[in-house]
Amino acid sequence: MLLEKKNAIVYGAGGAVGSAVAQAFAAEEARVFLTGRTSAALEMTADEIRASGGVAEVATLDALDEGAVEAHADAVARTAGSLDISFNAISLPQTGIQGTRIIDLSPDAFDLPIATYSRANFLTARAAARRMTEQGAGVIVTLTASPSRTAVPLMGGMAPAWAAIEALSRGLAAELGPHGVRVVCLNAAGMPETPQLSEVYGLHAAAYGISRDAFSGRMADLTLRKQLPTVAEIANVAAFIASDRCSAMTGAITNLTGGLITD
Repeated sequence: MLLEKKNAIVYGAGGAVGSAVAQAFAAEEARVFLTGRTSAALEMTADEIRASGGVAEVATLDALDEGAVEAHADAVARTAGSLDISFNAISLPQTGIQGTRIIDLSPDAFDLPIATYSRANFLTARAAARRMTEQGAGVIVTLTASPSRTAVPLMGGMAPAWAAIEALSRGLAAELGPHGVRVVCLNAAGMPETPQLSEVYGLHAAAYGISRDAFSGRMADLTLRKQLPTVAEIANVAAFIASDRCSAMTGAITNLTGGLITD
């Protein structure tokens, strides 16, 4: 198993991506600590993991709360014996953020994703890094999307937010590498089966005056394989990235766009 004897915190584990990644970690025998703001969604994910023979624990946690993030990371490292993997999949509702021209946004609407995603990723990565550097090993995995590296209209502050996370990931990798800690960012194209992408594609479709399915098809056609990535594909790569088999990779922005972006 790729993650045997590893302890992993997943932030935003009640969402579609966070839940899938937590289950992929658990399937590779990691002990998974699920966090998020909604206990019911977390418990559902934990029940699915346990039903498959995995080990999962739940903590209701706001990733924007510095004290709560630090206390939880400390508790995991203390009780489990180590903190080996940190994955952040927090998200925001996108209505009022995407689907509107930047020049039509209020300052607050533009700032919201930049402040939220940047702060949450900083706090969770910092908490993990502090414990990982003490033990001399660990992997921090972040998540962004293709507009961080392309020119896409109607994204509001989301593209700058993702670009900030990628810059943060590179900076952390430079600082933490000498201490045995890797930092890798997963850059994915939209996964249309998730509720958030359904919302996002609806917002963009409405702006263009087409159906949600038509917009999804337009996005898929931009990829090299003519299909967008699935949540399962992202989760499988996350589990591999977090494993020792990927020990040479750090400071990388991993392209999971299906060829929407080519490197």
